Amino acid sequence: MRLSRIITVLKKEFIHIKRDKASLIMALIMPVMFIFMFGYAVNTDVDNVDMAILDMDKSTVSRELISKFEASNYFNITRYVKNIDEIEEMIKDNVVKSALVIPGNYSKNMEDSRSEIQIIIDGVDPNIASTALKNAMMVSNDYSISVMGVERNTGKVDVKTKVWYNPDLESTKFTIPGLIGLVMQNITVMLTAFSLVREKERGTMELLMVSPIKPPELILGKMIPYIIIGGIDFIIALVLGTRWFNVEIVGSVPLLLILGMAFVICSLAIGILISVVATNQAQAMQMTMLFILPSVLLSGFVFPREAMPFVIEKAGYFIPLTYFLEIIRGIILRGSSFTNLIDEAIPMITFMTFLIILASVKFRKKLD
Repeated sequence: MRLSRIITVLKKEFIHIKRDKASLIMALIMPVMFIFMFGYAVNTDVDNVDMAILDMDKSTVSRELISKFEASNYFNITRYVKNIDEIEEMIKDNVVKSALVIPGNYSKNMEDSRSEIQIIIDGVDPNIASTALKNAMMVSNDYSISVMGVERNTGKVDVKTKVWYNPDLESTKFTIPGLIGLVMQNITVMLTAFSLVREKERGTMELLMVSPIKPPELILGKMIPYIIIGGIDFIIALVLGTRWFNVEIVGSVPLLLILGMAFVICSLAIGILISVVATNQAQAMQMTMLFILPSVLLSGFVFPREAMPFVIEKAGYFIPLTYFLEIIRGIILRGSSFTNLIDEAIPMITFMTFLIILASVKFRKKLD
């Protein structure tokens, strides 16, 4: 082994690294980005859970109880409703995660030391649900003690709790639908991320450039076979995930398949865009990982987005998986309709359209 030969190879490798500035920049940025992202996003302590209020008593006493919930850092009172149906619709729409129901005879019963309230929790995410239940009991107990007097240490408020859509708080029911979405994203992004890069490295890109094929035609031609494969993969993942792990699909299967295919196309478009931008397969792999890892964190797949700092939470809205997780969990667990999911479906379809157009424009510029 001769040192001079090693130095020669070393110099050559540094020249390659210098030429491939994009890969070097990504390699240096990734640890900084991931450390900050993981540090802020990995948090299971949920505060300010959105809550709806159904106050049928409308008394001074009921307003005092509401103010206790409002003053705590555990709940964020966003809506006042008129009936229980509105609460159900809001939870299905993912507008609120909890609700406080105060009966019409609440203030009268307070005088007789036998008052009762109800706490309703969306059980789709067991982490948020268990935290919300614990905090609701804590606030109610504190209020009871303050009303009765600390020395008696007994409460007047009897809290009845009701968990919807996942009453046993089974983590499997939350994890499996999310896993289906995550697996489909990762598979489909990687399917197309290397398609055009392979053409460049094999030298067949020149043949495409001199052919009469237009950029949109090439992009769609590249995507359609993978759309078929991705669609089959989605059906396999959906059937296997729900049947094997006993997760019942409460909502519409056709709606889930339609929106699932839209997500597959959206993920394939992300892969195509990566393939257009990357100059080699190593770059394509780096870009793929640069996209996939944050999507696991910021989409709400594992960690509740409500627990994330404001900026990190909002960054999740730029990841299509964030919307699809709400869609697939909403249909499978809550039985949500398209009307309930329109706020998630429209942005996801918009992303899909935008990414296909952007990939076509980028590819056209490369041809020019």
